[in-house]
Formats: sequence, structure tokens, C-alpha cells
Amino acid sequence: MAKRISLREFQESLARRLSSAQRGESKPAMLGVASGADLWLLDLTDSGEVVPLPALTSVPLTQPWFAGIANVRGTLYSVVDFSAFRGGEPTRRNANARLLLVGARHGVNSALLVDRTLGLRNLDDLERTDDFANPAPWAGERRQDVQGNRWTMLQLKELLADPGFLDIGL
Repeated sequence: MAKRISLREFQESLARRLSSAQRGESKPAMLGVASGADLWLLDLTDSGEVVPLPALTSVPLTQPWFAGIANVRGTLYSVVDFSAFRGGEPTRRNANARLLLVGARHGVNSALLVDRTLGLRNLDDLERTDDFANPAPWAGERRQDVQGNRWTMLQLKELLADPGFLDIGL
């Protein structure tokens, strides 16, 4: 059975790895997340903070994929259901669901609602593939792990600048 760690231990480990990555002391690692039927990789320098799903305040007259507003330690974040945004099923709001606070580095208080986080993935352990199933400008290169799982690199800067992502109104 896999070793379970607390959210605090995970975030502390993530912070240490992020600090090491910024100093160039470690191999390239990415944060893995599951959203709908897809697996995504986020650069540690862009991934921001991972928090359990707080209460969300709905906003009328917004796109169905706009999950609402979250208050995280006194800061308001717009929350996008990443699976629904991509045309998939809405993310189940359960104990596994997480918010990725992704926009702070780029000056945007935005969060992605995902099904779950899957920990850190070393890029050296993932083989680059040639297939590009998603033409979205924020969907980067694809990688495959030894189990055959396909991962897509999420380009957060491009996602946060995408006009479709920014236009939450009906």
C-alpha cells in the first residue's frame, strides 16, 4: 500500500523541491495532477500552492466551468473547474479534490479545481511522445511514464492569457 502523507508534509516537500529547483540543485521535477480523464504536469515554479477544496461562492451569469470564488486565508481566488473548462465532466467535489493556486506568480488570483494531486514526477523518468491530441496553446508537450500513462505539460502562462479562460461571463 502506498505511503500516505499529510497535506502539510506534501506542501513542505513541494516547497523544498521548489527551492532546490530554483537553485538548480535537483533534476527537473513536475507536479502531477489528475483532471477528468487526463493527467497533467505543472512546472514547480508555476504550480503555486495546493490546498484542499474550501467552500466556493457561486457567481451568477458565468460559464458552467467557472466554479466560483474561494477565500483562501483572506485572499479571493477565481476558481476554474479545469476538467469542465476542457469540455469534460465537472470535477467531483470530494475529499480528493484540490485547488491549485496557479496565478500568483503571474499577477492573477486564479485557481484550478482538479480531481487530485499525484505528487512529483521527474521529467527524466518520462519519455517524450510525438502525439499532440490537444491543439490548445496552453497544452504543451506530451510525456509517457513506464506504466504507459500519458501526461501533458500544462503551460500556465499561456492558460492564464488565453481569452477563453479569461472570459467567464455568459
